[in-house]
Amino acid sequence: MFRLVITIILMAIVGALASGLAAFKIYEQEESLGRIALARAVDSHAALVQERLSERELLTRVTVGLFRSPASDKANALVPLRSSIYAFKTDFVVAGWIPRVPLSELAQVQSDLKTAGFPNPILRNADDSPLDQSKLKPPAIVLMDVEPQNDQTRAFVGRVFNNSATLAPLFERVISEGKPVSSDPLHLLKPDGPMGVVLAAPVRQGNDIVGFMTISYKLLPLMLTSDEAAPFAVALRDPRDASNNLKADESNEVVDTPLQLSSENPPLLRIVNFGEREWNLIYYPKTSSIARAQEIATIVLAIGMAITAVLCGLFGYVSYNNIRLSREIQTRIGFERRLTAVIDELNHRVKNILAVIQSIVTRTMRHGSDIDTARELLIGRIHAMSHVVSLLSESQWQGVKLKGLFESRAIPHGERIALNGPDIVVSARAAQSLSLLFFELASHADEGHSLVGKPPQIVAQWSISGKEPDTTFDFRWEEFNTSAATRRADSEFGQVLLDRVVPEALGGTSKRYFTDVSYVYELNAPMVTVVDEKEMSRTGKLGAPVRRK
Repeated sequence: MFRLVITIILMAIVGALASGLAAFKIYEQEESLGRIALARAVDSHAALVQERLSERELLTRVTVGLFRSPASDKANALVPLRSSIYAFKTDFVVAGWIPRVPLSELAQVQSDLKTAGFPNPILRNADDSPLDQSKLKPPAIVLMDVEPQNDQTRAFVGRVFNNSATLAPLFERVISEGKPVSSDPLHLLKPDGPMGVVLAAPVRQGNDIVGFMTISYKLLPLMLTSDEAAPFAVALRDPRDASNNLKADESNEVVDTPLQLSSENPPLLRIVNFGEREWNLIYYPKTSSIARAQEIATIVLAIGMAITAVLCGLFGYVSYNNIRLSREIQTRIGFERRLTAVIDELNHRVKNILAVIQSIVTRTMRHGSDIDTARELLIGRIHAMSHVVSLLSESQWQGVKLKGLFESRAIPHGERIALNGPDIVVSARAAQSLSLLFFELASHADEGHSLVGKPPQIVAQWSISGKEPDTTFDFRWEEFNTSAATRRADSEFGQVLLDRVVPEALGGTSKRYFTDVSYVYELNAPMVTVVDEKEMSRTGKLGAPVRRK
C-alpha cells in the first residue's frame, strides 16, 4: 500500500509538472500565433493600401502624360481627358487643371472662364475673398477646369492659390522636385467636408512647368478603411501633429483622436509611400494576445491537473503530438505568408503590365493614325513586352541580361545591330521600359534607304561611369548613313516614350539629334534605378523554397 501511495504521489507530481509545462508551452505558442496572425493581417492591409496608393499615382502620371497644355481656351482643358480619367475607375473626388498664368494674361483668363459658362468667372482668392492683383506674386496659380463638373465643383473655378496656406506650399514643392507630391490631410470641397489629400503633378511644356494636374482623394477609402472582423483598428498619424491620429468613427467619418500607447498591447506601425511622402499607419489590436494566451494556458493546466490521476501514462503521447502539431502549424503559417506575398507580387506585376499595354494600345490606335501602320506598331510593341515578360519569367523576375533585349525575335533589324557594352543584369521594371525603347528605336530605322543606298549601320553601346554609389548608366544608339530626310519619322507615341516616359521611369535624362551622317539617341540614368538590387533581392526571397523546421 505504501509503495502504491508513493507511486501515486510521484505520478501526481510528474503529472502536475507536465501539466504546468504544457500550459507554459501553450501560452508561448498562442501568444506567438496571436502576434503572427496580427502581423499578417496588418501586412496584408498595408500592402492593399500601398497598392491602392500606387494606382492613384499611376492615374496621375498617365493623365499628365496624355495631357497637352492648351494654347487657348484653358477653361476646357480636361474635356479631352475625361474618358481616360474615368477609365481607371478610381474613387477620386475632383480633378483640376491649374495653370501658371502671367499677370498680363489674367484679363484673358477671366474672359475665357466667362465664355466657358462658369458661374463665377471673377478671379478671387482661394477662400473666395476678392483678389488684389497688385499684391500678387507672378505667375498666378489659377484653377481653370474641374472634373467632374457639377454645381459644387464649378463654383471653385476662378480661384487663385498663390496665397493659400495649404496648397501654395504644395505647388512650390512640386515645382522644386518636379514630381507628383501629396498635400497634408485637409477638408475637401468645404470647411466641414470629408477629410482627404490632394495629389498635385507638374505639367510640362518643354523644360518649363506650365501648370499642375491635381486629383483629390478621400482618406477613408484610400487608407483608413478596414473590415469590422479585422483584429485591429487602423489610424493615420497626422503629419501636422505627431501626437494626433486620424481615425474613422462609427459613422465612417474621419475624426481626430489622440495617440494611444499601451505597453501590454502595443500598436503596430507600417509605412506607406504616396506623393513623395511617407505616411505612418498605426494598427491598434482589438484584443490582447497575452490575455487570450493566459486564458488558454489556464484551461490547459486545469484539464491537465484533472486527468493526471487517471491518465498520467498518456502524457508523453500527448506531449509528442503537441510538439508535432506545433511544428506543422509554424510550417503552414510560413507557407501561407510566403504564398500571400507571392500572390501580391504577381497581382502587382500583372497590373503594371496591363497598365503599360493599355497605354500602348491607346497611344498607338489614336484617332487619325494609319490603321496598317498602327496595327504593325501595336503588334510589335506588344511582342516586345511579351518577350521581356518571358525573359523575366525564366529568371523568376529577378532581372534579365541587357543583351537579351536586342534579340531578333524581340525587335526589328536585331541582326543588324552592333552591340558594345557590359552584359549587365537590369531589373524587371527597367527591362520593361528598355524593351519598349529598343523596339521603338529599331522600328523607325531605315528599311533599304540611306545616304549610301543600303541599310544603315546601327550601333548600340552602353557603359557604366562614376563611382559607387553615384554610378550612372550611359546608353547611346546611333544609326549611320541616315539623315532627317531619309529616316522614318518618330511617331507621337515614340516621341513621348523616348523623351519622357522612359527617362522618367529610370529617373534620368535623354536627348536625340541628327549629325551629318547619323541619327543619335542618348539616355543617361542612375545605375540604382537600372539595376534595383532591392527589387531583385525581394523577388529572390519570394522564390526561395520553404524550409521545414
